[in-house]
Amino acid sequence: MALQRHMLPSELPDFPGVRLAARYSPSQDGLAVGGDFYDAFPMRDGVAGMAIGDVQGHGVEAAAYMGEARASLRALASVTGDPGEVLACANDLLISLGGDLFTTCCLLSFVPRSGNLAIARAGHVPMVWGTDTGDSGVSLDAGGVPLGILPGQSYPVVHRRLTQPGYLVLLTDGVV
Repeated sequence: MALQRHMLPSELPDFPGVRLAARYSPSQDGLAVGGDFYDAFPMRDGVAGMAIGDVQGHGVEAAAYMGEARASLRALASVTGDPGEVLACANDLLISLGGDLFTTCCLLSFVPRSGNLAIARAGHVPMVWGTDTGDSGVSLDAGGVPLGILPGQSYPVVHRRLTQPGYLVLLTDGVV
């Protein structure tokens, strides 16, 4: 568990008009290591990137794969702000590294100035949203297959414009 915690970000970046918070709460005690991860990072052109994922299985191999997946997302997000393109490239990169694992992932790009939000999912559970006025729901957008399974995949991107204060909750299947 300490290994996994050290592979997650020690703090989240500041983006104008965005408040980020993360909570990692493993489902098992002791030496159990998993592959759940989250991250937030600047993408190209000042876009805020936020990711969450869940690697198949448990153990040191899952934690190592989580590190590869997280580093892949960060590196590729510095080249493009399109979350579908980042996921497609990360998928092919993870496959090229070899191994038998895969990961689900949800990647968001957000432009605080305009409120433009882009969402791409790779087999990951949908996010939950809500507004300060009391509206809420589950974002049941189309997604693609998990990363690391099939080469040459494309990941649909859903575009939204956030026009009022609210929240987005990214989670892994351990919560549901």
